[in-house]
Amino acid sequence: MTLAVHVPEELSARVPAEQRGPGLDRDAVRVLVSRGTEVSHHAFVELPRLLRAGDLLVVNTSPTLAAAVDGRIGHARVVVHFSTRGDDGRWAVELREPDEKGTTRARAGGPAGTEVRLPGDGRLVLEEPLSAHSERLWWARVAGAEILSLLRERGRPIRYSYTERDQPLSVYQTVFALPSPDGAGSAEMPSAARPFTARLVAELVSRGVQFAPVTLHTGVASAEAHEPPYPERFAVPEASARLINAVKAGDGRVVAVGTTAVRAVESAAGPDGVVRARAGWTGLVVTPERGVRVVDGLLTGLHEPEASHLLMLEAVAGRAAIDRGYEEALRGRYLWHEFGDVHLVLPEERPHAEHCVSNCW
Repeated sequence: MTLAVHVPEELSARVPAEQRGPGLDRDAVRVLVSRGTEVSHHAFVELPRLLRAGDLLVVNTSPTLAAAVDGRIGHARVVVHFSTRGDDGRWAVELREPDEKGTTRARAGGPAGTEVRLPGDGRLVLEEPLSAHSERLWWARVAGAEILSLLRERGRPIRYSYTERDQPLSVYQTVFALPSPDGAGSAEMPSAARPFTARLVAELVSRGVQFAPVTLHTGVASAEAHEPPYPERFAVPEASARLINAVKAGDGRVVAVGTTAVRAVESAAGPDGVVRARAGWTGLVVTPERGVRVVDGLLTGLHEPEASHLLMLEAVAGRAAIDRGYEEALRGRYLWHEFGDVHLVLPEERPHAEHCVSNCW
């Protein structure tokens, strides 16, 4: 899916909301609400009034890693984006070139055997592309360094050129992030949840909205090529599976916070739509053809017109709703990317049976 829209550069959110003025917090962003092709505009702090008692928010608890590390290939400087740790101890990595803005730009991947020197005595050797269709990401064998320790000591959050400056890792953690027992996390922030604050979560709970935690450790985004997502580690715990099934059986709506939460919960759903506790790797790509079995709605950021995530949005809401929502986002000058505004996709409201007249079915 590609949207026939152009996003002006000035609509990129360059700094977090809380840094745009005195007294602001993370929730000082806007939310565009789509119910079918009906669109409305709100402040994010209105979210408790946009949802209703009995609704369930599925949230990703994956913490964000400081996944960017400086390295060298010979005398050339590179930046290594550590994306995903494999079960065999290798890491999926993307090599990028530093630019004059303090960020990075894409570089050609490979070839196999390329050795990258890391800070200290560490080095990594590229072995094979992660995918037969792209050489952007490579499986690499690491020697002389424990990567999670290296990320803690010498890493920094992955940052792209549309942002204004480096930020501390705390800026890239959501209120739902929990430390993983094995130190794993996401290469890039599950950003749809970034506008939530503890105060807003408390208000949602007080109004009867429930939360179901899941985990999906997201890898490096395809910032230039917009490739479909590759396999990622996820977990849906038993308690969350039971809660989701209970809400589906009642009158509540299951609303995923972010495309990562959609991928996790849909990966744990059987053909019957029942969610069961699962953990491991998921290669699921949610498309309109596959559809969704569990998720009724989605809270997500605004994606580039070529982004593969838009197929997931279309699977949840339909093409007409997404086209209309993005037209309104541009008209309303909403801000894009991880520090930007958000889009809440909800099911169309249907009339209650008691309000029907003879032509209602």
